[in-house]
Amino acid sequence: MSDLLSLADIEAARETLAGVVKTTPLEHSMPLSNRLGMPVWLKCENQQRAGSYKVRGAYTRISRLSDAERARGVVAASAGNHAQGVALAAGLLGARSTVFMPEGAPLPKVTATKSYGAAIEYAGRTVDDALAAAREFADRTGAVLIHPFDHHDVIAGQGTVGLEIIEQCPDVGTIITAVGGGGLISGVAVAVKALKPEVRIVGVQAAGAAAYPPSLRAGAPITLTESATIADGIAVMRPGDLTFAHVNDLVDEVVTVTDEDLSAALLVMLERHKMVVEPAGGAAVAALLTGNLQLKPPVVAILSGGNIDPMLLMRVIEHGLASAGRFLRLSVQTGDKPGELAGLLSEIARHRANIVDVTHTRHNPGLSFGQVEVQLSVETRGPDHSHTLIGSLRDQGYQVALLSGTP
Repeated sequence: MSDLLSLADIEAARETLAGVVKTTPLEHSMPLSNRLGMPVWLKCENQQRAGSYKVRGAYTRISRLSDAERARGVVAASAGNHAQGVALAAGLLGARSTVFMPEGAPLPKVTATKSYGAAIEYAGRTVDDALAAAREFADRTGAVLIHPFDHHDVIAGQGTVGLEIIEQCPDVGTIITAVGGGGLISGVAVAVKALKPEVRIVGVQAAGAAAYPPSLRAGAPITLTESATIADGIAVMRPGDLTFAHVNDLVDEVVTVTDEDLSAALLVMLERHKMVVEPAGGAAVAALLTGNLQLKPPVVAILSGGNIDPMLLMRVIEHGLASAGRFLRLSVQTGDKPGELAGLLSEIARHRANIVDVTHTRHNPGLSFGQVEVQLSVETRGPDHSHTLIGSLRDQGYQVALLSGTP
């Protein structure tokens, strides 16, 4: 298709970005390599300026505006990463920036965007709501809209990630990356398919916000009616027209992962790799951990961003531990007699499980007379340990219900 970018477009963007963005490291992952039985590398865009790859596209786009256009200012819509990229790029290029963010956007992303000099406006609950408000602002004020993904310059800038991967891992067989609107995977696919057409390009969407699979089946962009995922960075309701054309033509497969998969991936990144990524940033790793992909080695997984709210990180860690069978929420019914609670806690301690918190109540209407309910959060060593603990408690006569976690 004539609308598709070329390798020359990506190479020109790289010249534009020279001295502005980092060439991010490609780190070997021994845990993932051992798990999959093939070499796996991590492209660390979570270590890029402003915490994600987004500054590549934003700077490329704004740098190509005329002086008169930059004087009118720029406007963008984002849940956080594109916001930071636009704010940073605009500041470097001397343009005023206004960013529309959904209500409830992660506070650290809002704070960081402000710190780069952008004015923040809130609009709606989704990125698509914010984008509609940004378009109206552009029409009303003359500010130039910097679309988060559906523009040639933005795609060209994001595609420089692909050039770096080819240089850092010349024999790469598969590249996996998160997909929201599709700017990153479109640019990477243009660069990589031009240089090594045999490389598999695999996109990953959150199952609760996956517009690409139905769109690809339909042959045209489809708009989702709802979105629900912890991966706010890729929660896009509709593919772009331009990005859809690239994905449809160049990408080999788009798969989905659950929030449980994403939580498990973040836990692996923290524990085994000592890296912080946001849920969207860990989507490629989540897909690898499912074991459901067709892979040509070596594999490169792009860590697209690392801007995560610490409060969300705490919840995701707990969720990841629960998904891995290492964190349980239990409801245990026992007799209302002196020493009963101490006996229950001693039984758990005997199995060397770690009790995180305990709630003891006599007032649940579902309890029989003379019974109490004890709710506990317990850390274990894994599914086998959890199963043994619950089995032992039941053998001791306790009525045990699993509130969350996987025994």
